[in-house]
Amino acid sequence: MENTPQAEVEAQLPLVYIVDDEAAVRDALGLLFQSVGLAHVGFPDAQALLAHPLRSAPCCLLTDLRMPLMSGIELVETLRKRGVSMPAIIISGHGDIKQAVRALKCGAVDFIEKPFDDQDLIDSVNAALKLSMNDASTDAPAAPAEGTRPGRQAQISPRELEVLRLVVKGCPNKVIARELGISARTVEVHRAHAMQKLGASSVAELVRVVLHGGLLDQALDEPLSNHHAIAR
Repeated sequence: MENTPQAEVEAQLPLVYIVDDEAAVRDALGLLFQSVGLAHVGFPDAQALLAHPLRSAPCCLLTDLRMPLMSGIELVETLRKRGVSMPAIIISGHGDIKQAVRALKCGAVDFIEKPFDDQDLIDSVNAALKLSMNDASTDAPAAPAEGTRPGRQAQISPRELEVLRLVVKGCPNKVIARELGISARTVEVHRAHAMQKLGASSVAELVRVVLHGGLLDQALDEPLSNHHAIAR
């Protein structure tokens, strides 16, 4: 790019890297970002992005979870190994809890289920771009998520914490019920109450709130075999 004042200004504009193996999805996302004045570049797979010269900031990555050869999570992990720390958002149409946990633990700032609300996605991208534009914010510990503020966290009962621990580990309701010695229906009730208290509208959002808020940091490291049921 020619080194002119205008080019320098354009180089500092926020940029969204879109990685999705479906051209129609890339086009739709591009139109969405264009409608709110966000520049974007699309790639059909992870390898294409990795072969492209990437800017340091301000930018973020929006990638699909399931893609041929290299998944969205593997892409984020590869970028981290290369020292590229741009904020990443992973989108998925499958709502896999284990994958949501892995995505957030590998460094993604958000995990969004399809179909998603356009404004929710734009808000998530804007938050990621803000992280990219502020080095201090990127390096500093993340602020507690809305759902884990002391007032809401204090409302979570011990039993709900046990259910959350197993939900975030990716256990289905039947496994949770067996571990806790309660019915699957009771598990559903506890999970619904916890989601309501934490302000989570989906399981992926629940995982994000729990992990980013550190609500279960110690409990998540405990193997299931060490579980001791507590009284209801």
